[in-house]
Amino acid sequence: MLPEVDRSREAYLCKMPLNSSPKMASQPRINSTLVSVIRMAKLSKSNAAAGPLKVFHFIHNQDRPDKAFTTERAQKAGKANAASGKIFVTVPPDHFGPITAENDPDRNQGVLVGECWEDRLECRQWGAHLPHVAGIAGQSNYGAQSVALSGGYEDDEDHGEWFLYTGSGGRDLSGNKRTNKEQSFDQKFEKMNEALRVSCKKGYPVRVVRSHKEKRSSYAPEKGVRYDGVYRIEKCWRKVGIQGFKVCRYLFVRCDNEPAPWTSDEHGDRPRPLPSISELKKATDIFERKESPLWDFDEEGSRWKWKKAPPPSKKPANAADLEEGKRTRKAIRHSRKLSTRERLLKEFGCLICQQVMSLPVTTPCAHNFCKSCFEAAFTGKTAIRERNKGGRTLRSQKNILNCPSCPTDISDFLQDLQVNRELMDVIESLKQKSEENEEPAEEEPMNDLEESTSLGSSDEKTGKKTENVDTKDDLENALPNCEEERISKRRKVDTAQVGDDDLQ
Repeated sequence: MLPEVDRSREAYLCKMPLNSSPKMASQPRINSTLVSVIRMAKLSKSNAAAGPLKVFHFIHNQDRPDKAFTTERAQKAGKANAASGKIFVTVPPDHFGPITAENDPDRNQGVLVGECWEDRLECRQWGAHLPHVAGIAGQSNYGAQSVALSGGYEDDEDHGEWFLYTGSGGRDLSGNKRTNKEQSFDQKFEKMNEALRVSCKKGYPVRVVRSHKEKRSSYAPEKGVRYDGVYRIEKCWRKVGIQGFKVCRYLFVRCDNEPAPWTSDEHGDRPRPLPSISELKKATDIFERKESPLWDFDEEGSRWKWKKAPPPSKKPANAADLEEGKRTRKAIRHSRKLSTRERLLKEFGCLICQQVMSLPVTTPCAHNFCKSCFEAAFTGKTAIRERNKGGRTLRSQKNILNCPSCPTDISDFLQDLQVNRELMDVIESLKQKSEENEEPAEEEPMNDLEESTSLGSSDEKTGKKTENVDTKDDLENALPNCEEERISKRRKVDTAQVGDDDLQ
């Protein structure tokens, strides 16, 4: 427990800067960055007192139950905390195209078009779409294997045999905003969006599942999740979406040997002309495949097949266990490698450049940026717009300048931009502490291997322990002396006012 003076200091630092607007002064917002850093510092001390590090567990695929389950570690029951059941198919996670009978040892039929599951977790068990939350499965340098249509973006258009799919990103999902559907910045062709563009370039087949959550589509199932076959991405581009920010768009066209679930056809798809897309007139970054697709229609066999060998898998079929174990080992190494001070510094990241902030600026809506990044975001924009009509000068109109991370109007804040000195002092102090800890380690002599090993192990144990214990103290010492400075300033002001009263 922190003493009362420390609590008041924490509360003071979490309030708004001095140059905030009167409205924000009457309705102050909590600075979430400082709150998370203070909480992390507290936890580091409590964890050090509690004993050894937390042990990470994982379950092998053969030991998993047939359905999704909730572990004893879960705080609440329900699918929100459930783990995936056993994976029944033998395809690797980066498998492209349909899942055939040879990869279905239990049923020997593969995953058929029209097959339905209760939810995304059960869909994952049959390999149709592995992520149980994300809408895109893929790798940015390899391609996308599957997508899910679940109503995540209002720009999506579903026409059954073809649909317009919106990429991922553009939303602030930090903190408790994991389900935020408001877009606050432009999407780019990176990460999963780039994976879809790679599949478009190569002409890979992409598995598509539709969820009952897609209420705007006439082709979505009434309940659960349904596998609707493979599609091919013919074009991709960027356009300004419904919410005013750029989104990545993809044209999917069905190319499966099995008929669609909503048709009574006895045969699968045939090559069809591409639909006319009106939004392409105002689109940017348009990409259309020029080379022959790897997955194409064979006129002789009247079926879709691989024209060339499919891309080789980079992951083994039992990669679920290997990946989970790999992630566990990586998390342990990463947690041991990063010192607590480095983790604290990582929390002080600019929301634009994602680096540790330099000359931090805190907006009235409690978002933190580097001053240079913040000013660059508003280059060429003015708070006042002059208006003229017929040679007459009209009253100037105020421009609305939104925060880079939220829709809050910060035009008044931009008129008197000030660096958050308190936050800057905390960052500089943590940087200085980290540099001081690194210097002795470099100067330490290494006479012989056994001596250095024993010294390293003992220093590592004691170093970690003392570091975790002292981190919160360092943070408390790093908290600026702004209270004392402002108290002294107030005393000077009060003294001056008293002097003026006496003279009167």
